[in-house]
Amino acid sequence: MTTQIAFIVWRESVEALLVIGILNAWIGQSGMGTAARRYLWGGVAAGLACALALAFAILRFSESLAGDRLEYFQTALVLGAAGLIVQMVVWMRRHGRQMQRDLERDLTRAAARGRWWMVFFLALIAVAREGSETVVFLYGLLGAGPGIGRITVLAAAVTGLLLALGSYALLQLGHRALSWRVFFRITEIMLLLLACALLVTGIGNLVALGFLPYTAPLWDTSWLLDDTGRVGGSIALLTGYRAAPDLATVATWGGFALLMGIAGWWQSHRAVAAREGRS
Repeated sequence: MTTQIAFIVWRESVEALLVIGILNAWIGQSGMGTAARRYLWGGVAAGLACALALAFAILRFSESLAGDRLEYFQTALVLGAAGLIVQMVVWMRRHGRQMQRDLERDLTRAAARGRWWMVFFLALIAVAREGSETVVFLYGLLGAGPGIGRITVLAAAVTGLLLALGSYALLQLGHRALSWRVFFRITEIMLLLLACALLVTGIGNLVALGFLPYTAPLWDTSWLLDDTGRVGGSIALLTGYRAAPDLATVATWGGFALLMGIAGWWQSHRAVAAREGRS
């Protein structure tokens, strides 16, 4: 579980650092000085405050629930986190390449009009979005896996943040082994596997709550890799692997793979059509 927490914080923090880095670099190149940076870091602080407020609200709301209502809420967040991960991957694949250009265009317009609040809001939106996604992802993970202490969660989150700072520094240096393209491609695959794991857990909860029918396991590979063991359990949490899956689990695997295949084909088709339209 700590590995998944560190990974989520690492991935989301790098994405937030990317946006902040673009904004900060543009301010430096344009010679706007410390005034613009005050708006930038003010936006970062406000974005963090929004994410913390969401975390506090979710925690307090979940503490007010008990029994089946808590199970329903946790299941909804697990499924919501899975959907949010997929949406984020699809969005980054579509807009990631032009993110810097779009941000710099918005900043140029803001500078021309003297509207430095635009810098504040761009930073706020970026940090609040990544922070809020992190909160939902982490709550979904904690609801999907075995219970762990808050100190352990905090330590894993800090580890992920430190790794993000180190990764961002390497990416900015243009290290051949760790380019932005390689980073996003690898983490995209890992995020989709994690989304599948959360989806499988959410569907399993729906079966346990009686919303979906239960069927006997279709096969059992516990002899090869037991999903309750140390290695198998980690793989199960990261990918949605089940040693003895029922029909609902197998249908979830197949449906998720089909959906991602269609989404990938559709985005590739649109990219080819766009290139042909420009030529």
